[in-house]
Amino acid sequence: MAVIRHHVGKRLSEIAVHNGTVYLAGQIAEDADQDITGQTREVLGHIDRLLAEVNSDKSHLLSVQIYISDMVHFAGMNEVWDQWVAQGATPPRATVEAKLANPKCLVEVVVVAAQRS
Repeated sequence: MAVIRHHVGKRLSEIAVHNGTVYLAGQIAEDADQDITGQTREVLGHIDRLLAEVNSDKSHLLSVQIYISDMVHFAGMNEVWDQWVAQGATPPRATVEAKLANPKCLVEVVVVAAQRS
């Protein structure tokens, strides 16, 4: 089965789909001047948009990895996450503190999801 890529750039593709599984590149906020709640909302919005492009949505998440620049942001990120995530379909998730490529970025989220049938 073919790998289908979307938004292909020199360094990465935003989306790769293989055999009904969707892989998203790490999503960060474009407006890195926001606080953790604003950046998290923006990132989750990017995820919603990208998943919709390939016939998926947050209720089909298979795995999520969240990187935050400092664990001091954990509660604020979770506040937004808890409002966004599909209750009853919460995915396996890991959250770790990491030094992100752009020091102004507070959160980066990597998603694997299934396409809708």
